[in-house]
Amino acid sequence: MLCGLVAASLMLPACATAPSKISAAYVSPLKYQSYDCAQIGLEQASIEQRTTTLYHTLKKRNTSDKVMMGVGLVVAWPALLFMKGNNSAQNAEYAQLKGDYEALRSASVTKKCELQFSTDLAATVAGKKPSAAAAPAPVVSATGAAPSGNQ
Repeated sequence: MLCGLVAASLMLPACATAPSKISAAYVSPLKYQSYDCAQIGLEQASIEQRTTTLYHTLKKRNTSDKVMMGVGLVVAWPALLFMKGNNSAQNAEYAQLKGDYEALRSASVTKKCELQFSTDLAATVAGKKPSAAAAPAPVVSATGAAPSGNQ
């Protein structure tokens, strides 16, 4: 049992990071300053699609590692050897995608594009609705007026 606890303490840092714990990398909005609204929209869709795929891969890895940790601690510590652990390349890509998304949102606001961006990309790709405090702002037209329902 002592061996299992020692092995667990050594393997704990190798657990895969939950995607919700990965912070966005900084990406300057200047990266997208030459994009028009259509290009921003296409890039947004591409980032959302790749982020969704990567989110589910990272989430699956994190869940698998949690199960292996539980099995390893309770039943057989050799199960800890099968933990997948962190994949820093995928974590870095996920952080980069989140940063690009924020930069695109900033560029979209600056250019007054009528695109809807989620305020919480991770919650959106996880299939959760962002909290009321993080709800997206209404789309504002190029004239600066919010669209009305009386058209």
